[in-house]
Amino acid sequence: MRELTLVFQHTDFYVMDKPAGAPMHANAQEPSVVHQLAEQLQEQLWPVHRLDTPTSGALLVARNAAAAAELSQLFAEREISKTYLAIAAGRPKKKQGWVVGDMDKARRGSWRLLHSTTNPARTYFNSQSLLPGYRYYTLHPSTGKTHQLRVALKSLGVPIVGDQRYGGEANPHLHLHAWQLAFAFRGEKIIAKAPLPNYGLFAELATKDALAN
Repeated sequence: MRELTLVFQHTDFYVMDKPAGAPMHANAQEPSVVHQLAEQLQEQLWPVHRLDTPTSGALLVARNAAAAAELSQLFAEREISKTYLAIAAGRPKKKQGWVVGDMDKARRGSWRLLHSTTNPARTYFNSQSLLPGYRYYTLHPSTGKTHQLRVALKSLGVPIVGDQRYGGEANPHLHLHAWQLAFAFRGEKIIAKAPLPNYGLFAELATKDALAN
């Protein structure tokens, strides 16, 4: 079983650096990543949100039931600020702004973005050049819909590198990383960051001074 890393420790919760490929739900090959961490630390843990299996980065887990309820409520009330980083090939329809629209189920577990806004997914983003033909995107979702960020970038004409489900450039890894969580917990301001993975184009992104702070 893989060794998991903590990036923030608190008496009531941890923030772990979830590896790409680690599942939130147990499968035939391995248990859930929260169960793996509980086994590693030898204590009971409670999941309070989720990341897609191929997504890496900051994952918050509670250390007791009371904290789990409070943290889950903070997510439900959108009081936890989430920042993701993604890399995509090509030129987007726009370089910054909002992507807003309802999410609709498509075929084989995929989703698509609609122009309607009855119950929309909302993502603010900006982007910068990384390498010739590639840009990196800083993504700030204010909602938490399934595949929201992956569909948002597809809607801009730049599916994420490694996201073959949505037409992204072929790569062994989905280049989507949950970089930072920021929130207030019982009067304490929390900012937790997960370092970028050291594979693929993320290795190039890690050298950018803009991500140093």
